[in-house]
Amino acid sequence: MKLEHPLAWTTIESGFNGNDGTRLFYRAWKPLSAPDGRKPRALVFLHRGHEHSGRIATLVERFGRQHDWAFAYDARGHGYSPGERGDAPGFATLVDDLDCFVRHLNTQYGIAPEDIVVVANSVGAVVAATWVHDYAPRIRGLVMAAAAFSIKLYVPLAKPALRFARRFKPELFVTSYIRPGMLTHSDAEAAAYAADPLIAKSISARILLELNDTAQRIVEDAAAIDVPVLMLAADKDYVVHEAPQRRFFDKLSSPLKRYVRIDDCYHAVFYERDTGVAMQASRDFIANCFESMPLEPAHYLQADRDGHTARAYAALESNQTGNAATRAWFGLQRRMLGVLGPLSDGMRIGLKNGFDSGESLDYVYRNQAGGRLGIGKFIDRGYLDAVGWRGVRVRKAQLQHMLAERIAAHPQVHLQNEPLRILDIASGSARYVLETVKRFQDRRIEVVLRDYMQYNVDNARRLAQELQLKLQVVVELADAFSADSYAGHEGRYDIAVVSGLYELFSDNGQVLASLQGVVRSLRPGGYLIYTAQPWHPQLDMIAYTLVNHRGLPWKMRPRPQAEMDGLVALAGACKIDTAIGTEGIFTVSLARKDAAPGAGG
Repeated sequence: MKLEHPLAWTTIESGFNGNDGTRLFYRAWKPLSAPDGRKPRALVFLHRGHEHSGRIATLVERFGRQHDWAFAYDARGHGYSPGERGDAPGFATLVDDLDCFVRHLNTQYGIAPEDIVVVANSVGAVVAATWVHDYAPRIRGLVMAAAAFSIKLYVPLAKPALRFARRFKPELFVTSYIRPGMLTHSDAEAAAYAADPLIAKSISARILLELNDTAQRIVEDAAAIDVPVLMLAADKDYVVHEAPQRRFFDKLSSPLKRYVRIDDCYHAVFYERDTGVAMQASRDFIANCFESMPLEPAHYLQADRDGHTARAYAALESNQTGNAATRAWFGLQRRMLGVLGPLSDGMRIGLKNGFDSGESLDYVYRNQAGGRLGIGKFIDRGYLDAVGWRGVRVRKAQLQHMLAERIAAHPQVHLQNEPLRILDIASGSARYVLETVKRFQDRRIEVVLRDYMQYNVDNARRLAQELQLKLQVVVELADAFSADSYAGHEGRYDIAVVSGLYELFSDNGQVLASLQGVVRSLRPGGYLIYTAQPWHPQLDMIAYTLVNHRGLPWKMRPRPQAEMDGLVALAGACKIDTAIGTEGIFTVSLARKDAAPGAGG
């Protein structure tokens, strides 16, 4: 449906599908004229909590980008999008919807992420910041107005009370206490807000609490964000606290970042009586963003030596993280692990082979608690339910889903009727690959599994036999970081998998060399499925308590998603999708090798 706009755009109303198939409503403003020979550009607006995309129309005019597209969609449970008002399956779903929307703009309108600036207000700003952090899109910039990193609930102990109440009423909703006059000094804007029948008055307590938890994570790890950011903070905000906005801004690694505190301004920054400061700052910032391209992939090659995670890793290596009290506590945990750990089957495997070993990972995948003397099984259940191991199991499910999608989408007859060839360069027991291909035994598939430990090679062979696979499965002893492992296999494989490997190695040069070998092994147009660990909430505890497969303290350097994607790009593949795991600890991504001759070499 198209409606003629009185100024410089034609308005389009349409819909796009989220990853779960839910169709969400959006509005597009198509410029009536655009410069010749220039790729299309766009502003993507995210509305506040409770609101909807219809309230963005006036902002499109005020921003004045008459030669650029503008888009805004109704979040789940808002406006014309489906769902209980103010609710969604989870805050992570709201973030994933934004990723789906931007990919929709690419396929439907030919607008690439690097030609987009996102403008987001309040809860929308947290959605956008989380998306930029977790998915690492190469957008031009992000404007954040009154970001809702910490909402003022005013009632003492409100958040703990909500968590407690949800135990008895999981679908609890909270009615907003905010009156229109607390959002803006403008009587006209306040009246329009009050009269709008599409504005939701309540929000799901689950979404409110997940928003709070996610916001804390993003503020804590804001240094992983390096896209240009403009932050607009209101000095008289009755809805959100300013301090977390400032902490987020100070930690950003963005080469272009600005913080503007607006005097005599309420929460609805873009709907105030006087929007002059906010609009001018936004226009100038957006113009600056479109004057320069996003950071090149080569920028990330040195991140293991001079990036923010490199500095944190150096402190961890020299035992300078935390304080004396926390290190003493971790020391006590380490001693308790030595005494009680052998009672737990999972901990016993970790103590013997390393908590990052293939044996340990396979045990975590099975997720069946076991132990000795009664208490051992209880300890083991707590061990298996640790947030990191829950994240590993989610990662397995996401990897299997992504691999199954690629197998299903692959033509059954191609390249002179050759089989679909799958390579896993560090398979461990290869449970995630073998369980997946078990469902495709009607296809001609050849699976090559490699690992540098004979124990894992033997386990993979044993598992393949247990699953009674009729496919061709080759299991080899090989080092994923050795160039010899890839010699003679150039252009052979359709899909390559690397899971849980690069997270264990800090050196980007080492990882890149391996990736280049993997990508060379792919045929032109082949796919790479790879995992990453952009952050972890328990780095100190793991480092001071657990041991790795070498028998040394298990010290990790998280590799931000943008850095991991940059290394993949340098190896000759382009990321096309990412799935985010539990609390953003792990990700699973899909990249495609350039189909041009000689690509990826």
